[in-house]
Order: sequence, then structure tokens, then C-alpha cells
Amino acid sequence: MFIIDSSDAIIVDGRIVKQECVDIKPGSEIVSGPQKEGHLVYTFEITEEEDHEKKNVKIVLDIENAKCSICLNLWHDVVTVAPCLHNFCNGCFSEWLRRSSSNKSQSAACPQCRTAVQSVGRNHFLHNIEEAILQAFSSLQRSDEEIALLESYASVKSNIVLGKQKNQSRKRRFSRSTSDEINNLDLPCPQCRNEFGGFRCSPGAVHSQCNGCGGMMPARSNISIPQKCLGCDKAFCGAYWCSQGVNSSHCNLICNQDTFKSISQRHISALPDTVHGGNPYEKDITERCIQQSGKTLQAVISEWISKFDNMEIDRSRLQLNNVDAITSRTYICNHCYSKFIDFLLYWFRVSMPRNLLPPDAADRESCWYGFMCRTQHHRPDHAKKLNHVCRPTRGNP
Repeated sequence: MFIIDSSDAIIVDGRIVKQECVDIKPGSEIVSGPQKEGHLVYTFEITEEEDHEKKNVKIVLDIENAKCSICLNLWHDVVTVAPCLHNFCNGCFSEWLRRSSSNKSQSAACPQCRTAVQSVGRNHFLHNIEEAILQAFSSLQRSDEEIALLESYASVKSNIVLGKQKNQSRKRRFSRSTSDEINNLDLPCPQCRNEFGGFRCSPGAVHSQCNGCGGMMPARSNISIPQKCLGCDKAFCGAYWCSQGVNSSHCNLICNQDTFKSISQRHISALPDTVHGGNPYEKDITERCIQQSGKTLQAVISEWISKFDNMEIDRSRLQLNNVDAITSRTYICNHCYSKFIDFLLYWFRVSMPRNLLPPDAADRESCWYGFMCRTQHHRPDHAKKLNHVCRPTRGNP
């Protein structure tokens, strides 16, 4: 039995509930808001540990849904805003709120959906999930310096009511294009105050809001440096400000140029933990295959980038926008680059003859559901026993 006591509705097994007792069974699906889109989805399962008689609840969670849309990293000291129930790092949202509060005529807007925020509070349940993810994926852990900076910004210690604008509809939503091109949001743009790179914003100039830092930059279509990631169509400011000679000494609210670079400008020295859907066994096999080839990871990636440019591989599995327009010269954000690397390493593996695989990998049969298999994420024995770097051959997972 699970007691729901929430001021905002959630969905349990397809049914909207608010304040009542609900039976939770193995396989039950819970959506943390009144609709699936934009909210975390949890699947509950009961597992037994060999050394303990008690049963534990295991939550299957897509890591991408546990990232702050301001800094694009895993939450740190996660807070939830209402009524939209989007989640952010405490430090990121606190800094966003501080900079937004200079416009007294407007309510603070959610950085993700632009809904007026009525309240914000720390989310202890999601904080436990945050810690569990860090235990499973240590590469997502931030440096001590980053954590110290975030915690210095954090101002949400308990639930804070921010108030709401008169005659405001709770159901009002703004499109992504509206949040990308804003004229009146009072956030700093260095070129509104001073001339850099021979350019200064004219009064009323259209601006884009960076999805990395939340800062503003002029939306310019007559320059060669891209301002939007072609993989996700979101705005990023790192490349633009670098081209204009602007750095953090001129304005704190700008991204490092390493956050938004062309594919050919990037270098990779280690496999991310999220490769192959986060399956650690497949990651280990790929690492051994690369070591056995006598090449560096960067050399292997460069070879497959050339194949990609020459249209030698099927792009249908690449989970990015505008896939046919992407080349090695395309500017993409760090998040899209991780997806691109995962895509290339998938083709590296499926193109490798079986006799060149490590013996323990060559002897495995392929899972019917291939890379789309859900079981591999919560059944280590299944993830290890079967090959999941392959196409689905039966049904849908």
C-alpha cells in the first residue's frame, strides 16, 4: 500500500491520483506529474538479495531524466519547482532565481518550460536517487570545485513560496522557440552593455537564451559561428562568445567554449559510462576490442567519423535531430556528442567479426530485443549473458 499525499496530481498505472491510498505492485509505473511528458517515470520491482531476507525496492530510471536542464549535468542537491514539477540543482536554480528576480514585474519562470514558478523546495526522494546514480556511474561525479561553487549559490533550504501573477492561467505553456528568443528577460548580455568583436546589440534586439548557463546572447543569423546545436536545436553560447573575444572576466554567465564545439575539434580519451545504454559489460567488451586493435580510442572514433562523413553507415539509429545534415564540421553540445559517440561505437562493435571479439563475448547469443532491451538495465545476469549491441529481432521491449 502506498499513501499519496500531494498537492499536485501524479499518475499511477495510468490513473491520475492526488490524495489517496494506492496499491503498488511489481511493475507498477508512477509518473511524477499529471502527464508523462517532461516528468520522471518510475517502475517499481521487488528483488531479493542473497545475503538478506528483506526485500528491496529497485527503481529503473533513465539517467537523462535525472539531469538539470540548466547545467545539463546530474542533479546536485535536487530541488523541484511547482506547479510544473521540473527538477534542477539547488545552486543552478538559486542563481537563476537571483538573476531573474531583478525584473519585479514578472514572476520567476521555470528554466525548462517557462511556466511561472509558484514555489520551490528540496526533493529528498530524488536526492536519494541522485546518490544511487552516482554510486552506479562514478564518471558523473562532479569535481570538488564545481560542487563547492554550486553549494555557494544554493539558497533553497526549505519550501519557498514565490507567489503568482494575477489572472495567470496555470495551464499556460510557452513553446521552446519562445524561450529561445526573448526580448525582455532581464538577464545579462555582454554585448548589450559594451561592444565586443565589432558588435553591440541595438535596442530591442532579439536574444537567445543559452541552455548551458542560462545567459543571453544576441540571435544573429549573419555570422559563421553557429549558436544552436544541430543535434537538439537548443541554443549554446560557448562558441559565439569565444568568437567575439568575450570570456568569464567580462561576464560570469557564459559557457566555456568546450561545451559547444564541432565534432572534428573534439577529443575523447575514455569511454563514457553511458555508452551502450549504460551496460557495463558491453562497455568492458568494447574497451577490450579497442585495446586488442592496438589503436587509441580517438583513432577508432576518427575512423568511424570518416565513415559517417562518407555516408557509409546507416544513420537511422542516431538519436539526434537533423541527422542527414550532420558532418564532422557540425557544432554540437556535449550531451549530443555523447549520443554521437555511442552511435559510432555501436557500429564499431556490430561491424567487428565474431572471431576478433574476446572469447567470452564471442560465445554469447544475441538478445532478441538488442540495444532496446530494458531487462539489461536491472538484471546484471541478463546483461552479461547475452549480447545487446545488436538490432532487435523480435517484437518491442
